[in-house]
Amino acid sequence: METFNGTGVSKGYAIGTAYVIEPCEKKSAAHTAGNSCEEAERLKGAVELSKRQVKDIAQKASRSLDGKNAGIIESQINFLDDPAFVGQAFTLIKGKNISAETAVSHVADSLYAAFSHIDDDYIKERAADIKDIGDRILKNLAGEKSGIDFENMPENTVLFAHDLKPSDTAQIDKSKVSAFVTEAGGRTSHTAILAKAFGIAAVVGCKGMLGNVKTGDKVITDGVSGTVLINPDEKELSKYTRISEKFKTENAKNTAAAKRAVYTKAGKRITVAANIGTINDLKTAISNGAEGVGLFRTEFLYMDRSDMPSEEEQFEVYKKAAQMLDGRPLTIRTLDIGGDKSLPYLNLPKESNPFLGLRAIRLCLKDTGIFKPQLRAILRASAFGNIQIMFPMISSLGELSEAKGVLESCKAELRRRGEAFDSCIKTGMMVEIPSAAIMADSFAGHVDFFSIGTNDLTQYTLAADRLNENVSELYNPMNPAVLKLIQMTINAAHAASIPCCMCGELASDEKAAAVLLGYGLDEFSVSPGAITETKSNLLKKASAGQ
Repeated sequence: METFNGTGVSKGYAIGTAYVIEPCEKKSAAHTAGNSCEEAERLKGAVELSKRQVKDIAQKASRSLDGKNAGIIESQINFLDDPAFVGQAFTLIKGKNISAETAVSHVADSLYAAFSHIDDDYIKERAADIKDIGDRILKNLAGEKSGIDFENMPENTVLFAHDLKPSDTAQIDKSKVSAFVTEAGGRTSHTAILAKAFGIAAVVGCKGMLGNVKTGDKVITDGVSGTVLINPDEKELSKYTRISEKFKTENAKNTAAAKRAVYTKAGKRITVAANIGTINDLKTAISNGAEGVGLFRTEFLYMDRSDMPSEEEQFEVYKKAAQMLDGRPLTIRTLDIGGDKSLPYLNLPKESNPFLGLRAIRLCLKDTGIFKPQLRAILRASAFGNIQIMFPMISSLGELSEAKGVLESCKAELRRRGEAFDSCIKTGMMVEIPSAAIMADSFAGHVDFFSIGTNDLTQYTLAADRLNENVSELYNPMNPAVLKLIQMTINAAHAASIPCCMCGELASDEKAAAVLLGYGLDEFSVSPGAITETKSNLLKKASAGQ
């Protein structure tokens, strides 16, 4: 018996038979340059074939996945139409007289490297799409078969691979595959996201594992602890059989708990809301029991495209989200972009320290041509539901006052246009900079609610980049200094009789629940997939008197 440890990214347990997917060597890029027009035609044909293949995969995925997760595959079609991706490859072919393979490899590798180093989970996921699409186009250029045939796999298969492509993962039949194990990947990888959607165990980052497992081996996958056992003994098999049955029972209880409301022993109502980025995210959140949206990341409307979304386009999305929630609150965060999260069409200056640079509310106040169309779209949508506006990265009362001033000017514009909107729309702010937490009592009199963003608050408080492995042990949202800022913020909110929400990762941390309830946090806003578990955990903690 051999034991390997990785990161458990989808809770669950599987006892099954290993199926090892051997990594393929990339041979397609060796094609020599020919006539640029001929190379462009070759690329055009490979792109069209890739589109048909992805559409077929998305159609198959929609039969077993919800809208959000099937949309992960559908989003690849956008890249195949994106001038920044395929369009750039065509430009390289004609401008430098290089082969289609060389052009695709250059563009895919450049975009993958750029997306992989951005501190945003959503954008990192897009990096996997770029690599997947690039490999697909290269294989089609070479006439190679694309993808893996999963149809003939036996039941109770545990897949082992260096990494799983999004398009491959989406085609897996969950009635046959009971777990994924990969050497690469992290908590926000497509493998992790789709494993959760399928409801099967997954362990990623299990380094050195492929050289020690072969197809046909008996294996145990522990998606909770991140442990993988190869050829386990009878004692371990018996142990994990019991653990697996207990987990299934608990999981059924969690699902049932999602339909219940959370109250503390003192009778205080605790809300569990969702963090979303798309309408498809919202569909998943509602089905999982979300009581509203605590964070709508609007920057996703601005990504995967070559120009700014119009006011009308944004209005339609916000309106649809408000209507879907049917009176439940929809908190829309204004554009949080800039610095490390750049948009090619904005031509933002390169910064040596983007985390402390021109981003979020700073960018919007500097360029109201970006800010005003969004605010008008949100205001117009407020006529169709319970919408709240939230300003990100506020560090001073001056910034908050200026942002509210721009909002008032947008209200005046809409009145002149005769457009309907909620004149009493609530406005709040993210508390994610230490200065905002320290001065929370001053801010509280100028907003209708607070929302604590623990990811940045932790990073800024401890001066520890959460993506830097050299200081990763310092990044701890449960550090006493961070907790003190959180408590100060909640106390200031309640002193001013306004609610305080949390939409950072700490909100879904089981270990933090009792502390946050004790501080009096009013709302926990988490990812759609974490709603049922978070609500179940809060029900237990709240009933225990926390």
